[in-house]
Amino acid sequence: MAEEPLSEAAALTTPSLFEPLTFKRGPAAENRLVLAPMTSDQALPDGSVTDDELRWLGMRAQGGFGFVMTSACYVQAQGKGGQGQFGIYSDDHIDGYARLAAVIKAHRPMAALQLHHAGYRSPKRCVPQPVGPSDDPESGARGLTTAEVEQLVADFVSGARRAQQAGFDGVELHGAHGYILTQFLSPADNRRDDRYGGSLDNRARILFEIIDGVRAACRPDFQLGLRLSAERYGLRLAEMRELAAEIMARGQIDYLDLSLWDARKEPAEGAFQGRTLMSYFTDLPRHGVRLGVAGKIMTPRLAAQMLEAGADFVMIGRAAILHHDFPRRARADPAFQPVPLPVTADYLAGEGLGRRFLKYMATWDGFVAPPEAVAP
Repeated sequence: MAEEPLSEAAALTTPSLFEPLTFKRGPAAENRLVLAPMTSDQALPDGSVTDDELRWLGMRAQGGFGFVMTSACYVQAQGKGGQGQFGIYSDDHIDGYARLAAVIKAHRPMAALQLHHAGYRSPKRCVPQPVGPSDDPESGARGLTTAEVEQLVADFVSGARRAQQAGFDGVELHGAHGYILTQFLSPADNRRDDRYGGSLDNRARILFEIIDGVRAACRPDFQLGLRLSAERYGLRLAEMRELAAEIMARGQIDYLDLSLWDARKEPAEGAFQGRTLMSYFTDLPRHGVRLGVAGKIMTPRLAAQMLEAGADFVMIGRAAILHHDFPRRARADPAFQPVPLPVTADYLAGEGLGRRFLKYMATWDGFVAPPEAVAP
């Protein structure tokens, strides 16, 4: 789909990318360009915050993003998803996140921390025994007991409490990309016969219990968001639409973040093709919940098109890696185009990526040239 300028009529009704964004709870974002939560691989072995991460996120905060979200932070040691992933499973992590929140908020954007558990997707080099909603012979994961699911709920809530104590404005629950909350939502992965399996209501029970737990444990103005995949990973689009509608109707979250891989794509399920995947969610009643979208949004013009199509904000990922000040560039030039790929490791280092982040980016096809120039 080609990028097109906003029509004159749309410009009268569509909010500007640089219009403040208010939420049901907590502070407003200064604009509608949000730093997407991205893997940086820059944590210490125990998941603690590093100076490299302070620099990476601090530069994006200074670069003008309306709010900045951390990488995914695992809430249980057995939920670690990669060697360099950040964790928030212990009170020992709070001081490091307090430094990170302070660095972000020094530049006045909102600061959010993403809570995560990899489930089946925990590599065995990171955890001795991956876990998930049910036994999974392919990954070698075992299914959690009912008591362990209850503990998982409590550990997500504890992660939110730690983020609040560290000074973050809120948290986002990572319910996308085939990680543990997605696994519970998937009828293919979740084959339980207790209250956490079977119907969609039961498969979504863990999610609603976490949301209710965070609301009970944290202050009234603490913000809560949810990232969802709309399809893939064994999910059914009709169920995800139904779930999104119910979550927004309950009013316990402040924003829903749809990770679409490509915000302009049509659904993979043939019965739903003929309109964009995003449109199956933008037409739902929101009850004051803000709706954001992510997926290959690389230019100000495309970001503006997403607002025209019904989103309240857009998540910027790759373009934010390439330009720490993407929002400032977008404000100055609505026709701004990111630097063409591939870029050199030296260029990315200048944009605030540490050595391990550079090594990770070298695994992305066509992003770094030449990949072998990144030091191991």
